[in-house]
Parts: sequence; structure tokens; C-alpha cells
Amino acid sequence: MAPSAHDEAATRQIRIDLAAAYRLIHRLGLDDSIYTHISARLPGPEHRFLINPYGLRFEEVKAGNLVTVDLDGRVVDDPAGLGINPAGFTIHSAVHAAREDAICVLHTHTVAGVAVSCQEEGLLPLNQWSMQFAGRLAYHAYEGIALDLAERERLVADLGDKPVMVLRNHGMLTCGRSVAEAFKLMHNLERSCRAQLAIQAAGAPLVRPPAAVVAKTSGQYASFYDKMETGGMPDTEWDAFKRMLARSDPDFME
Repeated sequence: MAPSAHDEAATRQIRIDLAAAYRLIHRLGLDDSIYTHISARLPGPEHRFLINPYGLRFEEVKAGNLVTVDLDGRVVDDPAGLGINPAGFTIHSAVHAAREDAICVLHTHTVAGVAVSCQEEGLLPLNQWSMQFAGRLAYHAYEGIALDLAERERLVADLGDKPVMVLRNHGMLTCGRSVAEAFKLMHNLERSCRAQLAIQAAGAPLVRPPAAVVAKTSGQYASFYDKMETGGMPDTEWDAFKRMLARSDPDFME
């Protein structure tokens, strides 16, 4: 069956949004050479996904060179002929297969994120950015470079229904009902990690917000995300990020 005009338009928009996320992750300094990935589910019943061509830096990713793969990581369409990184899609395929709501999965290895992933207490709810993740954050123990397909079951079990995961001794992962949500969660997660390290480095006594305040703040953030994803609220922040890219990196839409 040929894709509908609606599906074609939705696919085009996902390609543009995913390419934008790659460019933004680079622009904000959250990429790791040619490693780490952002994947997005395409519309339709085939369970197909977009991911970056292996070997391109994030600032080279465009809407038109994203690779289409199936749930097992088999390449369906590869405009640049570069293939994908199997280790990268091991994690992403696990999440996509288990979570219908995970339209986009974003994974990073930043210095701040890796540093916090190595701390016994993980991410601490010390400020407004980090409080949004209270009760919404999962942890997965490090098992080596993600090539073992058997790890997928354990990773998914640890993730549960949470939108964010700390990969111990490894990095960070976010799941979004859209590319925009996955990116914004990661943007705030990275800032939370950087703030935590700065606070710890200062060595001054900490002010820890009461648990009730932390829970309230987390709920406020969750409600805000819900309104943008399911309540029809315009995502003005994501639109602003894309306008910035349209001025500086207009080829991301090609």
C-alpha cells in the first residue's frame, strides 16, 4: 500500500525535526565525534526508524541523508551509503520496541553526563532544572559496549515507563513523544548535570529543597510537557530552536 499524503507529510516533518536535533546537539557541544545517536519512529505499521549515517559528524546530518532501518537494525534506505553503527541501534531498538510512546530516543556521552552517571547517588534534585526529573528517572548498570542483544531486555526492564535514563558509567538517554520532547529533556538533563558538578566543585553547604517541593516541581514540568504533546499547546521553544538553525544551518532541511 502506497503511503498516504498525510504519512508523507509526517515523514518529511520527522526528517526535518530529527536533522534539527542532530545539529542542535552538535551546536550545544553534546555530541561525541561520530558516536551516539538520535533515532525517530516513522509513521505507518512497518516499524521503521530514522537514524544517522555512520561516519558523519552531527553537523553533517541532513533530513535527506538519514538512514531508514527496521526494528532489527536492517537498513531499508541509505541515501549516503554509509550504513549505521550497530552498537548505537542496540539501545535504541530496545526502547522503540518496548515503548510505543518513544517516538524519539536520544543518547549522549557528555563529560557532565558521564561524570554524573559515575556518581553513586546519580542526579540530585538540587535545582529547578533537575527537579523536573524527580520520580521520572531510571538507572541501568553498565555492561560494556552495547553490542550484546541480550542486554536489551534488561535495559528495557530498568527503563520501565520513565522518560529519562542514566546509563551508569556511560551517559544519558531520553525518550520523547516527539523529537522536540526528547531534545528538550536532554537539554535540561545536561544543564542539570553541569549545575550539579559546579555545585559539588564549589564545596559550599547545600540547600536541599523539601521532598514535597521537589515532587510539586516535577509534576509542574510533567504537566507542561503533556500540554505540548497531547493538549494542543504550541511548542514555541522548539520552533525558536529551529528558526535559529534556519538562519545558521539552513542545509539541515535538505
